[in-house]
Amino acid sequence: MKGITKILSILLISGIILAGCSGDKDSASSPNYELENVEFPLEEEVTLKFMTQSSPLAPTDPNEKLIYQRLEEKTGVHIDWKNYTHDAFTEKRNLALASGELPDAILDAGFSNYDLLNYAEDGTIVPVEDLIDEHMPNLKKVLDARPEYRDWITAPDGHIYSFPWIEELGNGTERIQVVGGLPWINVKWLDELGLDMPTNYEELKEVLIAFKTQDPNGNGEQDEIPMGTIINGWDQDPAIILGSIGLGDNGDHTVVSEDGEVIFTAMQEGYKDQINYLNELYELGLIDQEAFEQDWNTFISKGDRYGLYFTWDKANVTGMSDDYQVLPTLEGPTGERIIVQQNGGVGFDRGRMVITSSNKNLELTAKWIDQLYDPHHSVQNNWGTYGDTEQQNIFELDEATGMLKHLPLEGSAPVELREKTNIAGPLAILDEYYGTVTTKPDDAAWRLDLLKEYIVPYIKNENYYPHVYYSLEEIEELTTIETDLIEYTNRKRAEWIMNGTVDEEWDEYLQELERLNIDSWLQLKQEAYDRTVN
Repeated sequence: MKGITKILSILLISGIILAGCSGDKDSASSPNYELENVEFPLEEEVTLKFMTQSSPLAPTDPNEKLIYQRLEEKTGVHIDWKNYTHDAFTEKRNLALASGELPDAILDAGFSNYDLLNYAEDGTIVPVEDLIDEHMPNLKKVLDARPEYRDWITAPDGHIYSFPWIEELGNGTERIQVVGGLPWINVKWLDELGLDMPTNYEELKEVLIAFKTQDPNGNGEQDEIPMGTIINGWDQDPAIILGSIGLGDNGDHTVVSEDGEVIFTAMQEGYKDQINYLNELYELGLIDQEAFEQDWNTFISKGDRYGLYFTWDKANVTGMSDDYQVLPTLEGPTGERIIVQQNGGVGFDRGRMVITSSNKNLELTAKWIDQLYDPHHSVQNNWGTYGDTEQQNIFELDEATGMLKHLPLEGSAPVELREKTNIAGPLAILDEYYGTVTTKPDDAAWRLDLLKEYIVPYIKNENYYPHVYYSLEEIEELTTIETDLIEYTNRKRAEWIMNGTVDEEWDEYLQELERLNIDSWLQLKQEAYDRTVN
């Protein structure tokens, strides 16, 4: 009898545990409210359960943000958040996805191309194209105005599995992302040494030599760093000044020709000339000796010692002093001045938000998400809000016009202030919103003016490699190839800049690229490009 009692006790305890697990699983998402033809605000408040991530600077509870408070008042929908800081989010998100304990949706999801297709294939996230067309007029209006974005979020199987983040600042070759890092030269040092602004590669070399040898900072020591850079470091790499040599280069060594051919720059003849030029600078002691291994914090710690350096915004390295100005595009061996644009196009993130298969209120959720694509909401989602009595505001609202006008930052770091108040969720800001819905941020307007003067006139090819939606099979094959291909390419680039043996090793290098399947890589990239732009 005791044995039976013990077995029953075990079964009872197990049942309680299982029931508890089942209850936890059910509680991760909201019950079915059986709402149809939803109109906001709802007559009775309901709750949806979302997961998200945010900056450590932001409130732990996203509902403390004024944007969400206004949205709850407008819709009658309360959001029960599971919020994690950026450093912990990916692990927590993946645990939830693996366990099946899914929220209704994940905002600021951080899903890659592969994640979207993988979780769509196993049914974890649901297709949303019908929801967009039937229940999301704000987003549908954006996709109708910019059909390329619908192409970019449509998977190879024809479905849409996510809601994007879109930020336009300029269009075409005048977009703010047309290049990444800009070359910033110390004009105070030029003046101190009586030097003219360099106009070609030889003159730049002579200027850098003068920076090294003539004590332009006047401290009696040779502590100047003529060129500050992070080799293979994207915005901090010197590729931006090499456009006039051969086909130039960019961060992913990929350009698209005028006739739509995808080209790997790191196997073109002119690439050797770029390497040899950088090697000459290195051998003369003009490139920072730590350029091949330093991280961002080390890079910026030496800012005021640089004669020339590369980054998106000089404010992050040397402040907004007029001592550093953009180096004009250099004239190359052919007499041309050329800038190679970077790939990707406008600010875009395909996987910014997804709806999970646990969601029982698809129409309600879609209509709530669509509020984020309202132009005024999108602007605030991206930057922050107005009328906050607790902290500094990003905007002031012009009651007469309804326009959100950017306020001066008054010494605050733009990124930090925005992270405290914005929501970084799905949004769309089209270029035509500036001047009607909002003003341009001062830092963005300043950068656009610099690009228009120093960069845009020298961009030869208008084509770039867009945000291609690869299939799972393509991702797997590209990843397999790129694991070795890109590592090898960048390693040889760094070695050659240091040792100057690019000419002697070039044929062997090309053979190795062939062994690493560069031809298959180019074919995959070309096929994906063709179906995306045609």
